[in-house]
Amino acid sequence: MHLKRLVKDLPSLLKKTGTNWLNSEPFELSAIVAYYAILSLPALLVIILNLVGNVWGKEIVQGELLDEITKAVGVQTAESIRLMMLDRGDESVSIFTTIIGFGTLFYGATGVFYQLQAAFDKIWKTPENKQENGFIKMIFSRIKSFGFILIIGFLLLISFVLTALISTFNKRIEKFLPESLFEHIYIIDFLMSVIFIYVLFAAMFKYLPSITVKWRAVKIGAAVTAILFVIGKFLMAWYFNEMEPGSTYGAAGSIILIMLWVSYSSLILFFGAHFTKVYADTYFIK
Repeated sequence: MHLKRLVKDLPSLLKKTGTNWLNSEPFELSAIVAYYAILSLPALLVIILNLVGNVWGKEIVQGELLDEITKAVGVQTAESIRLMMLDRGDESVSIFTTIIGFGTLFYGATGVFYQLQAAFDKIWKTPENKQENGFIKMIFSRIKSFGFILIIGFLLLISFVLTALISTFNKRIEKFLPESLFEHIYIIDFLMSVIFIYVLFAAMFKYLPSITVKWRAVKIGAAVTAILFVIGKFLMAWYFNEMEPGSTYGAAGSIILIMLWVSYSSLILFFGAHFTKVYADTYFIK
């Protein structure tokens, strides 16, 4: 499909997407995902920190993650999340306790992706006969969800490596370039972040639904979603830092901010999923 045709049809595609998005009760779906995100976050952070930290160094990874979290939701919430990352793995425990602990981490960390899969199946109107039933469905869904945790870890590792290379490159050429030109090099870091988001959304749209989604639709849908997400990310960061909505809730403020951020991000993600479906239905389903 030519880009010119897509640009021409974009207003009608967005209008239909908006209608479908509102009709799918997105606020209810995003609230469910936000709830499970709170339950999943401690285990998810522990797994990501160990996966990437064993290669890059746990302290470095923790610092990088907290820096990004601080930009998004503020210092107080980042400090609360830092406490979730505290390593308690040095304690001497039995093999049985270790197995139970890993099982708990696995189940907890995959919860949010399990709920996202359920939401995507609702958006794509997946027939019941396309989904596994009962216990088997849950096992395969959890394994698939754990795969997305591995994808996040891999993307984070690549991001950290590239950031380190850019930083080293910057230091070497800083003395040879004018300061005005040197500042624009950080655009590369921004583009890396966009690519990270795009790849993650593309993987979600392609592999989380229980039905097969064409790559041609996924590529466009993930691109639109990534653009909306980056814009929304800056708006939410401004809102959290300027308005401080968490201050109203006292000690529970950090949890409320995390739920707000996840809920808002989920609204964008679901809009992107609807756009992907509308795009696929319009051009690839006769």
